[in-house]
Amino acid sequence: MSKNVQNIEGLNFRKSSYSQYTHNRCVEVAFKDEMVFVRDSKNPEGSVLCFSRGEWQAFSKGVKDNEFEMS
Repeated sequence: MSKNVQNIEGLNFRKSSYSQYTHNRCVEVAFKDEMVFVRDSKNPEGSVLCFSRGEWQAFSKGVKDNEFEMS
């Protein structure tokens, strides 16, 4: 389950290589210990979601396996 994170000091976010730059749909991710942090690159001061590595791996696999409808 994701949770909203307040303190993100020291995290090094990078843009996802799959972000759609032409449609301004970019996310940034950061990894620390066993956690994965995700934020909207258009709003880096906004909310940050936090996932366990297992949750992130399951989500990533779902994306690769086309389990989500992209519209």
